[in-house]
Amino acid sequence: MDELTYDKMKKIGSRIKEIRIQKHMSQQELSTQAGISLPQVSEIERGNSSMKLITFMRIAEALQVSADVLLRMDVPEVKDIYQGEFADLLSDCSPSETDAILKIVKEVKTTLRQQSNTDI
Repeated sequence: MDELTYDKMKKIGSRIKEIRIQKHMSQQELSTQAGISLPQVSEIERGNSSMKLITFMRIAEALQVSADVLLRMDVPEVKDIYQGEFADLLSDCSPSETDAILKIVKEVKTTLRQQSNTDI
């Protein structure tokens, strides 16, 4: 696997792992739902293995996410998906809940940006 492919596979694997964790799924649960082996899930999440399209599709379906979310988080359509999910999350919140969530999100954003700056 060349370096460019390896880098892309690491990013996709990292996104798969991140989403799996957000959905409170174990690697075993993802493995079972996607119909792939547990070691294969581990290899994919670490970016050490390329995968067939059918495997990618099974993972996306098991995680209940768009392929765009896994492939390219920086495209406008994906940003719209996230904004829609955030709006849905806030839709049934009271004003005080919305305020608390926004404060938390602002803190997380600040922390992430600070970490990004120190990673450079």
